Amino acid sequence: MKKIKSNLKFFLSRVDHSTQLTAVSLIVMLVSILIVGLFHGSISGYIQAILVVIALVLFIYLFLLLGEKAGKYTNNLQYRIDRGTDNSFVEYPLGILLYDTDKQIQWVNPYFVETTGFNPSNSMSVKDISSELSNLIDQKDQPDSTTIQIDDKYFLVQVQTELKVIYLFEITHYSKIEKRYEDNRSVIGQVYLDNYAEITQSMSDRDVSNLDNYITNELANWASKEQMFLKRIDDDHFFIMAYTGRIFNMEKNGFKILDVIREFTSQQNVPLTLSMGFSYGVDDLHKLNDEAQKNLNLALGRGGDQVVVKEIGEKARFYGGNTDPMEKRTRVRARMISEALQELLKDSDQVIVMGHSHPDMDVLGSSLGIRRISIMNNTPCKVVINPNTLHSDVSRLLGIIDKDPEIKKDIITPDESINIRTKKTLIVMVDHSKQSISINPELFNAENEKIVVIDHHRRSEEFPENPMLTYIEPYASSTSELITEMLEYQPKNKKAIEKVEATALLAGITVDTKSFSLRTGTRTFDAASYLRSVGADETVIQNVLKENIDSFIQRNHLIETITMVNGNMAVCFGEEDKSYDPVIVAQAADTLLSLDNVEASFVISKRPDSRVGISARSLGNVNVQVIMEKLGGGGHLSDAATQIADTTVEDAKKQLIDVLTESAQK
Repeated sequence: MKKIKSNLKFFLSRVDHSTQLTAVSLIVMLVSILIVGLFHGSISGYIQAILVVIALVLFIYLFLLLGEKAGKYTNNLQYRIDRGTDNSFVEYPLGILLYDTDKQIQWVNPYFVETTGFNPSNSMSVKDISSELSNLIDQKDQPDSTTIQIDDKYFLVQVQTELKVIYLFEITHYSKIEKRYEDNRSVIGQVYLDNYAEITQSMSDRDVSNLDNYITNELANWASKEQMFLKRIDDDHFFIMAYTGRIFNMEKNGFKILDVIREFTSQQNVPLTLSMGFSYGVDDLHKLNDEAQKNLNLALGRGGDQVVVKEIGEKARFYGGNTDPMEKRTRVRARMISEALQELLKDSDQVIVMGHSHPDMDVLGSSLGIRRISIMNNTPCKVVINPNTLHSDVSRLLGIIDKDPEIKKDIITPDESINIRTKKTLIVMVDHSKQSISINPELFNAENEKIVVIDHHRRSEEFPENPMLTYIEPYASSTSELITEMLEYQPKNKKAIEKVEATALLAGITVDTKSFSLRTGTRTFDAASYLRSVGADETVIQNVLKENIDSFIQRNHLIETITMVNGNMAVCFGEEDKSYDPVIVAQAADTLLSLDNVEASFVISKRPDSRVGISARSLGNVNVQVIMEKLGGGGHLSDAATQIADTTVEDAKKQLIDVLTESAQK
């Protein structure tokens, strides 16, 4: 009853005043007639019948009157709705485009023409307006909305593929506000002068003053041009405050200030370079400063002469690092690291040392070197080796090592390492610094980790949190070289290094330097000389490194697939259904560098573990480390690699060529 009353009241409120009076009068008359007819028994039946007829006529008239008015009201309302809908469809500030199955434009509303500047004909394709818009139509999973740019305007776009309709809402004003916000967030940077102390130590006061003036003026002019605040806080350290927009622009230009400083100082025979770390992404300036320092440390750990830019919570971006780092480690530093390691050994109940998965000669040699250092400091040590993932040359050398029972009992499997680990165990990572590629990553999942990192590869963003000791020297030939130097500072009253251990260390140096032809310095030859003096056997090394006939044939087969990219980069690849020993793949990459007009080489193949591996080499003019990092790997400027899971050789080849093409365009 309440609902009927409410609906009647709603309807009557929307008809004209005269109709309301007529309806009310008729209702009153109808009710009066019914009352008289029902409650006045003195009225004759004839008169009562007449009253009933009159009441029925009034009721029918009232029904028809209200029905007519209701129809007119409904029709008028529907007309207004239709007109309003039509006008909104055509004139509302929303661009509308209809297209057919071939993505040919069928119709656009006037606002689309007005806001985009396009007045398409029937033969015009969606791609003619925007390739981004055309690609959006092809997406299987359509997002609720996305933003695209057409000329200098930004639009929020929604595609209804079933109806073949595109809606565009202009958001240029809001995009500009968003960009202004993005470009004006705070950035804190740390700038470090690489090698400053070592270089100026042998310079006259006048030359140091001239160098300081040049560096200060160049950095000041650069900071002024980029509207940054620059403050020198130490002889070799500067502090920067800037805005994100300026940093983004410098990223596009590749931080040319690195080249300016390097080229000038090289001409002056003063190999001074810059390293920088920038951080942004939060309002907490204290946190930004801490992160900027970490990014600077990352740049230095990768060899210096580069910039690390990182938004907090996101991946780091690297610029520079296109030259081999200058050798700046000293005997003093090697002795200090050695002494620090001795102190850690005293506080540990045992040592577990391991390298990266699929260990090479450098891993085996440096692991045995750490074992010997531990024993010389009265701390037991276990070497983690997975016998199922060894290269052929490592297997041959390990077969010789196993003849020594003392060493053999200290070589354990990854599963055994989990069982013997305690809270006081010292874990030493050799020849790598990424826990995810360790022989046994599960070893790092326990609490109270005591970790030491000794490596000669450039540091990556993934790195152990708060290691107790870090010794990363990217300019060293190998980790075996670093550990050989540390051996020279161990207690002299302890048992000296065994001949087989010295042979393994020398094998690590030999393999990583390609028989002393790459990345060698005076310290490399000093380390090799020391190892020879304590019994390293080069004949054994030559025998374990010998290539069998099958390997020779497989290597040449890979080289036969050579394809040149960008004119001077050689790319080779194996079959999808055949795996290759990583040693053979690396040898093929090395061999390619001996060919005319080849500056860099890349060999792609299936690995025994079903992943696809890429081995990269260069003569120094191409930074293959940066290229491999973009594919999830790493290494050195002239020697790098990556391993890609869940992909094919063909897909890996396409990814590599895309990266090479992108690098060439930059």
